[in-house]
Amino acid sequence: MYKKIGTVVLSVFLAVALAACGSANNKQTGAESGASNKPAESDAASAPADKEKKTKIVYWTGDRHDMDYIKEVVQAFNESNPDNIEVEMVVKTDDYNQAIDLAFASGQAPDVLRVKENTIQPYVTKGYLAPIDDLMTAQMKQQFPLIQDFNQIDGKVYSLPNYGSTLRLVYNKELFEKAGIAAPPKSLTEMVDAAKKITAVGKADGAYGFALNFKSPESALGRSARVIAEVSGFGGFGYDFKTARFDFSGFKDIIGAYKQMYDDGSTLPGMESLDIDPLRAQFAEGKIGMYISFSSEPGVYKNQFPAKIDWAAAPVPTIDGTIKGASSFLGGQWLAINSSSKNQEAAWKFMAYMYADHILKAYHEKGFGISMVPSVAAVASKPDINGIEGFLPTENDRTWPLAPTVTVEGIKHSDAFFKYMLGEGDLDAIIKDLNIRYNAALDKAIASGEAKAEPNPNFDPMKLGEK
Repeated sequence: MYKKIGTVVLSVFLAVALAACGSANNKQTGAESGASNKPAESDAASAPADKEKKTKIVYWTGDRHDMDYIKEVVQAFNESNPDNIEVEMVVKTDDYNQAIDLAFASGQAPDVLRVKENTIQPYVTKGYLAPIDDLMTAQMKQQFPLIQDFNQIDGKVYSLPNYGSTLRLVYNKELFEKAGIAAPPKSLTEMVDAAKKITAVGKADGAYGFALNFKSPESALGRSARVIAEVSGFGGFGYDFKTARFDFSGFKDIIGAYKQMYDDGSTLPGMESLDIDPLRAQFAEGKIGMYISFSSEPGVYKNQFPAKIDWAAAPVPTIDGTIKGASSFLGGQWLAINSSSKNQEAAWKFMAYMYADHILKAYHEKGFGISMVPSVAAVASKPDINGIEGFLPTENDRTWPLAPTVTVEGIKHSDAFFKYMLGEGDLDAIIKDLNIRYNAALDKAIASGEAKAEPNPNFDPMKLGEK
């Protein structure tokens, strides 16, 4: 039988992670035990027969924090697989979701693609993904836990978990000390105040209090405003699980605080067109006091942009300093197969290789993500990476249920909030308009059978996963 994951698996991971933390000094790291930076070859792998015609498949991902490692993994597969399969890896750095839709519409979709919690259900509904139940071995069915609606949808499995991500406030300890700030902010008021103080002492050297990657408002708010809303008791996508309706009023104070920092001049100049990697590069150089992002950041600052500063991570602030909801523990899916691929057998062989124990173990140990596979988490060493401690899951990191996916007419909430932050419109009117349009889209999706929405009056964001 398939296992089910959620708070239960997170609790298992917590026990393993805490034990690993307590004994980390007594264990050998991968480097100490002679592990190579290059992924080990599968025991079953052998050199391909050069005389045979290669089967070429394409793999798309929007992830950049792990791309150097994954490129090594793909190269190892290309050099070692016995079936003469050659994988072309494509990293889509901008508008990945839009690129996927366009690729399927034009018949040029990749054979294997990266899916996430906010895309797997829409992709299944659109018919993009092939179920993998019949391809999985009995061992895989036992090894990989599944989350209903996250990788198992309507009784069929479309992806398997690799890693999960927590969301934290990432901050420059040196700038905080220079500004006389004793601790990371716990409320929005404290965050706005801290950003102003950091800018006051750092502006002469080109350092500012706050930044986000607003080249993509959806990405910027999805990694920040979302989790602030959740720990404050509101759905991170504006959906109220108690009423089964969209209500963006919970974002009013959050977006107001972002606008205040922007109006104060406390944000990094040019933040409006900043992508995530340039932001990370600026943070590594000491030019940003704080931002909010995923638990992939420690690996980034060790491998991609070596940090020249002393930094750490802390829980994100809540609206008023009081925790009223769980912080999202994101993940549960990774790779999936194109339902219309002409090379599904080869695609599955590559996908199965990517889910090999040694690859997932190295992924965790290199700090690219926190393993959600219990058998991997049980044997993997704690990543020897600065800053990882602040990202390790706590009892308040839990999996929120998925909000219905809707296709809204007009501007999306992330773009509307971003425009307001830059000085366009009235926030109350914007929220009212969003509620009207998103609920109209929800009603349409329910009527067509594309979405389900049932009120849960007893929904408690502090007790997610509890029975």
